[in-house]
Amino acid sequence: MSQRTVAVVDYGMGNLRSVSQAVLHVAAGSGLTVLVTQRPDEVRAAERVVLPGQGAMRDCMRELHDSGLKEAVLEAAASKPLMGVCVGMQMLLDHSEEQDTPGLGLIAGQVRRFQLEGR
Repeated sequence: MSQRTVAVVDYGMGNLRSVSQAVLHVAAGSGLTVLVTQRPDEVRAAERVVLPGQGAMRDCMRELHDSGLKEAVLEAAASKPLMGVCVGMQMLLDHSEEQDTPGLGLIAGQVRRFQLEGR
């Protein structure tokens, strides 16, 4: 991939249209191309990576693994800018209290449920 690319990872659980449109808006005039992709090789080749997510973290983690994109995301995180959006940001942490779900472990910490009085 010779052009400068931002890969938006499509593993079946992301709010892809809104995320890709936001990245296009921010990248306007920068020379970066935004690519929504299901291909690990394109994630690895991209200059920057965006990991969206929508729904339950357990489902997102399962789909990321089953899609074959988990390793590509982990490799990308070791060498280039990676941004998580919505549940994608939560997935970057070690763990979520939601359904006792392990995350990618890229950021130390856990997603905790808000404790609300009377609920």
